[in-house]
Amino acid sequence: MRLMSAVTFTLLSAVICCSLTEKLPNASPPNIIIMLMDDMGWGDLGVFGQPSKETPNLDAMAAQGMLLPNFYTANPLCSPSRAALLTGRLPVRNGFYTTNGHARNAYTPQEIVGGISKDEILLPQMLKKKGYVSKIVGKWHLGHRPQYLPLKNGFDEWFGAPNCHFGPYNGSIRPNIPVYNNSEMLGRYYEEFTINRKTGESNLTQIYLMEGLDFILRQTKDRRPFFLYWAPDATHAPVYASKRFLGKSQRGRYGDAVMELDYSVGQILSWLRTFGIENNTFVFFTSDNGAALVSGPKGGGSNGPFLCGKQTTFEGGMREPAIAWWPGHIKEGSVNFQLANVMDLFTTSLALAGINPPDDRILDGLDLTPVLLDRPHTLQNRPIFYYRGNELMAVRLGQYKAHYWTWTNSWEELKNGINFCPGQEVPDVTTHEQKEHTQQPIIFHLGQDPGEKFPISVLTKEYQNVLSMISPVVEQHKKTMVPGIPQLNMCDMAVMTKELQTLHNLLKLFIQDLTTWVKKVSVSFLL
Repeated sequence: MRLMSAVTFTLLSAVICCSLTEKLPNASPPNIIIMLMDDMGWGDLGVFGQPSKETPNLDAMAAQGMLLPNFYTANPLCSPSRAALLTGRLPVRNGFYTTNGHARNAYTPQEIVGGISKDEILLPQMLKKKGYVSKIVGKWHLGHRPQYLPLKNGFDEWFGAPNCHFGPYNGSIRPNIPVYNNSEMLGRYYEEFTINRKTGESNLTQIYLMEGLDFILRQTKDRRPFFLYWAPDATHAPVYASKRFLGKSQRGRYGDAVMELDYSVGQILSWLRTFGIENNTFVFFTSDNGAALVSGPKGGGSNGPFLCGKQTTFEGGMREPAIAWWPGHIKEGSVNFQLANVMDLFTTSLALAGINPPDDRILDGLDLTPVLLDRPHTLQNRPIFYYRGNELMAVRLGQYKAHYWTWTNSWEELKNGINFCPGQEVPDVTTHEQKEHTQQPIIFHLGQDPGEKFPISVLTKEYQNVLSMISPVVEQHKKTMVPGIPQLNMCDMAVMTKELQTLHNLLKLFIQDLTTWVKKVSVSFLL
């Protein structure tokens, strides 16, 4: 287990810093760091209007880089959005969806049989072409069986877990989630890696921070380009923070977790400056989906002025906080309203690395380098597609958004106290049954109505003009859409319990070997 105390880590870094007496020269290609938060909302950052003062480092990062207020995820749930980021493709293309129910979101629980398809090409696999060393720290969520884990999909290193930190569980029925260092299982959440459900105390974010800093340190020393995918999950329920941050925010435990993540971002950026590689490191901060309002008010975040949250295709479920940072390249304090998507990080990272994207498949991600580096481009009219499971729910083009289906969550869930849009109900919009509007989509002007509360009247010329503009885009998209084979259709408890059985068998073998050894020693002693 390669973990060290903060003091030891500081002393080690000081020794290495002293050995690097001159700043490292800017190299080509640049290092790439993608920071993906879990269930963090657009409205959780001070730079987006959050008044609780929890994000001074992220606000400073935005002041030193570029803020992207129109940045979206590819799906309002964690697993599909992460698959989209690493493949540059919509979940319906890369197979990270289910056909078990119409417009049903799906993810990778412990009992899932599938995972990321072997036919997909992931970002770290592509970056190897230019000698990048890649590491994921934190949550993977693209399948937990051996063939789906990070080291089988292009990453050179991994410290984290295949699933979210749900639990604790009764180990005889359902195991707690394992934590890995590369291929070695170090322990499990709630066991070796403690999370106190009562107090919310856990040191996991600090562990993830140290792992990220250590990786940067080692690659800088070796002068190798690196890709760090830093994916902590502290803001996903059950929310946690370390003792130093608990009780420090104005928003309860969730705010405490945000404060600790903000601190960690600040430490990583400071680390880059320490080694003089900030001008050769592209950093992007965002979240996997909107804040989970169903977890609030003290367990969930804020989606700012937007409607609903996680699991929905309203703005609150899919509009994400986004900051791009690259000193000397991205203009300080810039704000760009270009429509952008988490899938763009795949194509943009390849462009920064000087690697041509794969040409044997359709990519949904676009190269944002012209936007980020303030160069001429033709990306202004790109659409944003809002999928929920296997259904295209809505499309945004320019300032306008057209809903072809609406749905929050079922009446049954609502009766049981689960509400994805608490206190935000909009008649005929935040529906609790799946409503189709393909013949007459509900259209909003997001510039004037970001909360999606006032649909444009179908009787107006504006409505007809917008419909004539968006309809061809939708038709072309559907015409060229070839769904991938769904990977999230099958669950089997045996997949989950197989791990427990394997451990049980290994323990039996160990006890048998130990017994045999003791007998041999006893016999030798008697002789």
